[in-house]
Amino acid sequence: MSDDLKQMYKTIMDDHFPPQMEISFVDGSRRQTLFYDKVDWIIDNVRKGLRYGENPGQEAALYRLVNGNLVLGEAETIQPGKYLVSDIELLQSGKHPGKTNLTDADNALNILRYFSDQPAVIIVKHNNPCGAAISGSLEDAYHKAYMADRVAAFGGCIAVNRALDKATAEAIARQYAEVVVAPEFEDGAMEILAQRKNLRVIRIKNIDNLNSFVGQRVVEFKNLIDGGIVAQWSFAPQSLKKSDFVLARCEYQGKEHVINRLPTEQEYADIRFGWLLESGITSNSVIYVKDGVSAGIGTGEQDRVGVAEIARDKAYRKLADRYCFESHGISYNNLTDEDKKAEIDGRVNAEKGGLIGATMISDAFFPFRDGIDIGLNEGVSAVVQPGGSLNDYQSIEACNEHNATMVLTGQRSFKH
Repeated sequence: MSDDLKQMYKTIMDDHFPPQMEISFVDGSRRQTLFYDKVDWIIDNVRKGLRYGENPGQEAALYRLVNGNLVLGEAETIQPGKYLVSDIELLQSGKHPGKTNLTDADNALNILRYFSDQPAVIIVKHNNPCGAAISGSLEDAYHKAYMADRVAAFGGCIAVNRALDKATAEAIARQYAEVVVAPEFEDGAMEILAQRKNLRVIRIKNIDNLNSFVGQRVVEFKNLIDGGIVAQWSFAPQSLKKSDFVLARCEYQGKEHVINRLPTEQEYADIRFGWLLESGITSNSVIYVKDGVSAGIGTGEQDRVGVAEIARDKAYRKLADRYCFESHGISYNNLTDEDKKAEIDGRVNAEKGGLIGATMISDAFFPFRDGIDIGLNEGVSAVVQPGGSLNDYQSIEACNEHNATMVLTGQRSFKH
C-alpha cells in the first residue's frame, strides 16, 4: 500500500480537455466571447500539459486568454496578450507543474504586484502566503520571508520580483522548495538551483511589469456542485498609498469617537504592506506584520477572535523556531534539551512573539473589541481594518487605551 501511495504522486495524467475553450456573455443580441487556448510544454521531448489537478486522479488543464475584450458596466477584463502565469517558461521542471503549483505562483504574483518599488519575496503554501518580506536587497528579503515561517516554507512556492542573484539562489538551494518564480536569473543562479533536481524553476519575464496589473480585473468563476457557476470580478484593493487610509472615527449614541494618535511613518509603511499582503490571504483572516515582514498569518478561520489568536500563536511558535534554528541549527520541535528550550521560550515570551510594535490587519471589521484586544494585549501598536461595524467605537476605545493607532480602509478584503 505504501508503494502505491508514493506512485500516486508520480503519476502523470493525460487530460482530455479540448485544445480551445470559449466563454460567452450574452445580453440580447450582444455577445461578448473570451477565447482560450490550452497551454502545454515540451518536457523531455514530450508535449505535456498540467501534471494533474488539486489531487492525483483529477484531470486539469491550463488555458491562456488569446482574444476577446470583455466589458461589463464600467469594468473590463485584462486585455488578451498581457500574460503572466498562463505563459510561463519552464527552465527546469524535474516534475512538471500541477494545478497547485500554478495557483500558488499566481497568488504570489497577485500580492507581489503591489511591491514593485523594492525587492520583495512571497513564499506561498496551499495558496496562502506563509512568509512575506520587502527589503533593500533580494537576499535579505528572502531570508526574512523564509525565517518568518521556516516550517510552512518547506515545499512552498517562492516568488521574487527581481532577477534571482547567486546569493539568493544559494539560500534557496539550501532549503526544499517546490517552485521558484522569478523574472530573470543572473549568471550562475541556474547552476546553483540545479542542485535541486525536482525544483520547478519558472521564468515569467512580465514580472517586471507587475505594477501595470494593479487595479486590473479578471472575471473569476466558481463552480457549484450541480454545475452552476458564480461569476464575479476579481478584487482590487483601493487603499494603495498612505493617504488612502483614514484615521478611525465613528459616532455612537451621539458621541464621536476618534483615534488619539496618528500612525508614525514606519507604521504607515507596515499598514500598507500588511493590507496589500492581506488581499492574497484566504478569509476569515487576521495577520501581523512588523518592519516589512510577516510575523503571524491566520487564515481561513470562521471566528475573528479565533483567527487573531491563531495568528498570535503562530507568531510565538515561528519566532521560537527561528531562534532555535539560528542558535542550534535544528527545529524547535526537535530540540530535546529542556534548558535550551526554556531559554528560547523566555526570550520569545519577553518579546511577546515579536509582536511588540507590530501592525495588526483584519480583512473585515471587528464586530466587537474582543478580537482587536488579542493583538493589543501583545503590544501591537497599529491596526488596519475596513471599519463599518456598529461597534467600531469599541475598537477605537481599545486602541486609545493602549496608545495604539488605527486606520480604516472602507473596503472589505474577503478572499474565498
